[in-house]
Amino acid sequence: MGIFGLKMKRIAIFQVLASLLYSTCVNSCFGLLYLPIYRCHPTYLVPTDHRNRRTHLSFSSILFFFVTSSTFMKMCRVKLTNNVALFVLIGLLFLSSSFEVCSAREGKHWGSNKASSRRQMAARPRAGSSATFNVLDYGARGDGRTDDTKAFVAAWAAACKVEASTVMVPSGSVFLVGPISFSGPNCQPNIVFQLDGKIIAPTSSGAWGSGLLQWIEFTKLKGITIRGKGTIDGQGSVWWNDSPTFDPKAEDGTISTELGGKMPGTKPTALRFYGSDGVIVTGITIQNSAQTHLKFDACTSVQVSGFSASSPGNSPNTDGIHLQNSQDVVISSTTLACGDDCVSIQAGCSNIYIHDVNCGPGHGISIGGLGRDNSKACVSNITVRDATMQNTLTGVRIKTWQGGSGAVQQVMFSNIQVSEVETPIMIDQFYCDKGSCKNQSSAVAVSGINYVNIRGTYTVQPVHFACSDSLPCSGVTLSTIELKSVQENHRLGGPFCWETYGELKTATEPPINCLEIGKPSKAGTHSNFESC
Repeated sequence: MGIFGLKMKRIAIFQVLASLLYSTCVNSCFGLLYLPIYRCHPTYLVPTDHRNRRTHLSFSSILFFFVTSSTFMKMCRVKLTNNVALFVLIGLLFLSSSFEVCSAREGKHWGSNKASSRRQMAARPRAGSSATFNVLDYGARGDGRTDDTKAFVAAWAAACKVEASTVMVPSGSVFLVGPISFSGPNCQPNIVFQLDGKIIAPTSSGAWGSGLLQWIEFTKLKGITIRGKGTIDGQGSVWWNDSPTFDPKAEDGTISTELGGKMPGTKPTALRFYGSDGVIVTGITIQNSAQTHLKFDACTSVQVSGFSASSPGNSPNTDGIHLQNSQDVVISSTTLACGDDCVSIQAGCSNIYIHDVNCGPGHGISIGGLGRDNSKACVSNITVRDATMQNTLTGVRIKTWQGGSGAVQQVMFSNIQVSEVETPIMIDQFYCDKGSCKNQSSAVAVSGINYVNIRGTYTVQPVHFACSDSLPCSGVTLSTIELKSVQENHRLGGPFCWETYGELKTATEPPINCLEIGKPSKAGTHSNFESC
């Protein structure tokens, strides 16, 4: 080929290799040239220039440089001593491999290994983060036909172990759930039951055995919240007297239904909380309960807001909210339509604040009945204000059985608007829900009852005060009472008072002249108060 041709061939090869070397160096070493203007951290890179990424060399890149440069020198017959600069460059490239790969723009490690690490980190629970347990992930079908009780139990068992966890009942599904108890006291605190779907009760008698007092129960928990836009449907029509027929002579105490089966005589409360502290119920709806819709027993620090209860006005014993042996309760912004008391306040309750409640149909907001079966009942510090009542049996009522003991004291009813209510204001110390009750001299004492700004229309009687002969009501005050008959041309019954003492602070409409001014002369009242 000759010396000239050989030189030309070497020059051509030199040009190709030089081009490859230059291209690779630019792509792989670019970040090295800007090393002084970046500060690389294991998880982020802080740039001091507009450039946003620095890439280190992999081992394959270094190997490529070594082979390429060696081949280049051999083919070009270049001596090592004359190419110190090239080997210095290769040495620098090798040193650059010690730097981690960073991305200033994304703030994350670069490379597939780092991405895998991120996925593993996300799978681990983070300190302080909450965990969600969806009932669908535990086998719930949500088709309204399959029994999903076991799935709910399993989801709760998992959530119970994690503080501030969430049990998720998702929207778009209907879950058939039998009698169930979400129990403490070994659960972690502050669990949330997120109800966005619908839960329905079974209508077959077999699901209820010989009879249960509640359907869904939360017991002995600290910091329990039920929230969401979902619904609990008790499907109570199979229990009510307008669908089933109750036979009081039945030996087994059952209810015969139109479907041919028999429901137990004991009807369950739809949702009950027992022995719990820091209870929140917000946003949900309970409808068609077999008996009481929402019940709190032996609970403290309870908040109910944005809650709805809905059952027909003729559904028996379907209280909206039932309070018993509970303290520090706030009920607000709630709509209650039922077949019994919209709110029922029973023995052992104190520091109850009810406001912005819409009631009707139903029996109004009641304290009692108290003292049944000669029991002792203590109720104090009750406030009901800014409430509306439509088409209810009573408005605000206190009812006690004869023969009881204890006391009701420090009660305020204010800013109550009534519309077509049978009796807006009532105290009845002769309460009896049976055909007849035995006359007894002992009674639950009633004192310090205040009525302020109660207005609207009635259909039977504006005021009914029937107090005990042996223990009269005392400290009853009335201010700004304006109650009108719905039948303007037909005179209905006027106010009724029996053994009721107190004060008229303003003129009333109609005039309540039957109220005894002052204090009763009969003894015995103070001993009842002291016993509480």
